[in-house]
Amino acid sequence: MLILVAEDNPDNRNLLTRRLERQGWNVVTAEDGREAVDVCRSAKPDLVLMDVAMPNMNGLEATRALRADPATAATKIIAVTAHAMDANRIECIEAGCDDFATKPINFPELVAMIRDHMGPLAQGEAA
Repeated sequence: MLILVAEDNPDNRNLLTRRLERQGWNVVTAEDGREAVDVCRSAKPDLVLMDVAMPNMNGLEATRALRADPATAATKIIAVTAHAMDANRIECIEAGCDDFATKPINFPELVAMIRDHMGPLAQGEAA
């Protein structure tokens, strides 16, 4: 399974990438929303972990762009944000995200969320 980590903070991006790779998943990265859209269109990831607050194009704008493109419209997207209010969750879901994870990331919960959304594609990977 291929996961796109769209995160502007290099430390967060690298940590999340290493932890996901330890699960046996392949990871590509993007540093902002525009790059996330480009990488998603070219690499065709199975799932995107989309930071909401990024430069150039924020995660919600990037999600809307991916949903508007028939080639990427069905890609699973989990919003990742430090904003944990119900209104933030609603905003992410309305933008087209499939789910919502808050920072700091609880990695076991994130893995469970990924497995729930990806089903058999994620189930056979290393624990």
